[in-house]
Amino acid sequence: MLTQAALATHAEATDEENKAEDKYDTRGLEASYLAHGQSKAAEEAALAVTQFQGLVARTIPPGEPVSLGAFVVLEGNTTNYYFIGPRAGGTEVEHEGNTVLVITPQSPLGRQLVGKKQGDLVQLELGSIRSEYRLAAVG
Repeated sequence: MLTQAALATHAEATDEENKAEDKYDTRGLEASYLAHGQSKAAEEAALAVTQFQGLVARTIPPGEPVSLGAFVVLEGNTTNYYFIGPRAGGTEVEHEGNTVLVITPQSPLGRQLVGKKQGDLVQLELGSIRSEYRLAAVG
């Protein structure tokens, strides 16, 4: 779908009708920027799919630290569910009635969680608000 959109936008950008009529006409340039962005998004999505397919499903034994492929539950003022994935940070998926947010080990939260173990405390800052959460489960 993204690839088709990128190809269609590229075709529009290079179409004879989108040639600049004067130095202020930027339709073709804008369409080429859009086509480039769409092709990059398509490449990123394909890479994410490949990396997620390469993850090996495993059961994480109690006491093992958080690492790539871990499902994490943080409890504090709220209960939050995370999956440590190789890419596609920010993607939300529904699992057993809960919203699970995909984060990467390179994200600020991912950096805080990787290496932590069940029962550890994590301090999260959102703007100027600091909240403490307990790592309730690693799976």
